[in-house]
Amino acid sequence: MSTSSRPNSSERSWPIDKLTALRRGQRLVIEVSATRPERRAFIGITPVLTPADTQARREGWKRADDARAFHLQHWDYDADRISGFDHDIGAVLIRAAAIANEQELITTLDAWHLRPDQFLYPWQTDDPT
Repeated sequence: MSTSSRPNSSERSWPIDKLTALRRGQRLVIEVSATRPERRAFIGITPVLTPADTQARREGWKRADDARAFHLQHWDYDADRISGFDHDIGAVLIRAAAIANEQELITTLDAWHLRPDQFLYPWQTDDPT
């Protein structure tokens, strides 16, 4: 019997609402363990917006794109500053990745030991960005 730490295919697939959000340019976030007790850390997936997205926004709608690129960033913040305007003071970028497509996003999440179903909308977290 093999015990693999790799997620199975159901753990690697996106909940439909989150996949739709990413394709429409909506950022997703997860809180992760911080470097020290007085810190808080978040990983965000930020879809790369294009001129076509800007045009759609001007016209009053959001454009879905299943060929969208993404930025993945892991930030560590001073917990006392997380809810203020100065949340970036003392913030540390732990790691970042530029991601070309949805498949590469899944591969990178696997490498970072994260699952798509762990991500939330920013307003469901204390992420300051």
